[in-house]
Amino acid sequence: MKSLKGKEKSDKKSDDIIFKILVMTLFTIFTLVCVFPFYYIFINTISDNKLASAGDILFVPKGIHFRNYLEVFKLRGIGQAAFISVTRTVIGTLLTLIGSSFLGYVFCKPEFWKRKFWYRFVVIAMYFNAGLIPWFVTMKAIGLYDNYLAYILPTVVVPFYVILFKTFIEQIPASLEESVQIDGGGYAVRYFRIILPLSTPILATIAVFSSAGQWNSFLDTLYLIQSQELFTLQYVMYQYLNEVNALAMAMRSSQSMNLSLAANRLLTPTSVRMTISFVVVLPILFVYPFLQRYFVKGIMIGAIKG
Repeated sequence: MKSLKGKEKSDKKSDDIIFKILVMTLFTIFTLVCVFPFYYIFINTISDNKLASAGDILFVPKGIHFRNYLEVFKLRGIGQAAFISVTRTVIGTLLTLIGSSFLGYVFCKPEFWKRKFWYRFVVIAMYFNAGLIPWFVTMKAIGLYDNYLAYILPTVVVPFYVILFKTFIEQIPASLEESVQIDGGGYAVRYFRIILPLSTPILATIAVFSSAGQWNSFLDTLYLIQSQELFTLQYVMYQYLNEVNALAMAMRSSQSMNLSLAANRLLTPTSVRMTISFVVVLPILFVYPFLQRYFVKGIMIGAIKG
């Protein structure tokens, strides 16, 4: 009997080891698949531009240089554009967290007038979109055309974030709020002193989504902004890429010796595209690690049906 039990334990241990090896192998492959695109873009930005354009850079950089980054950071208005992108991301994310979370909190209160109707109204708004032209006409009519507030105000309340926050709050025991209510605390006091401190996971989740959306937003600048001092980093990069593409086409179609000589010194469209992609995505990559421990928990709890 002892030998049989010992054999069963050894078989179980071996099965566990095999299972762990398989899991680690799968996760390693998955990690490499996720990381490789960023690595590929990076090595192409620091490799010889001609080799990168020809697709000869796959795993190891060749002809390492940092001229691409120096040229990108020399762009006219790049500092102001970066400032606009950072401020809209920070301010927009903070206002989204406050606006969407407070509305989600209010929807959890049975005493709120017609709360089910208004909640369904918000949910319906998430699925229907009037289109680009009505959106543009509305934004212009309310004074947000060529206005910095066009980056921030439309995202103060986002239906998806309201639903996430409402679902999360419903998991918080009501007794915690009741203790503050007995002491005379109103909705605002309960919201700031009880709800927000306990909602760090879902707030971090919404912050990741909102900051990524704000940072990567491009169409609002394209359609609403005319003043160069309000251009975002993404839009300035987009303009620069178009200029480089146009110049490259002119060089290919011209037989001029001067243009041929200039072509050897200028960045190629491929190198510019790679550099812009890496510069734009890098800040978001730094945000997620700080919020990662809250992100998964917030998604899991926020996904529970309320």
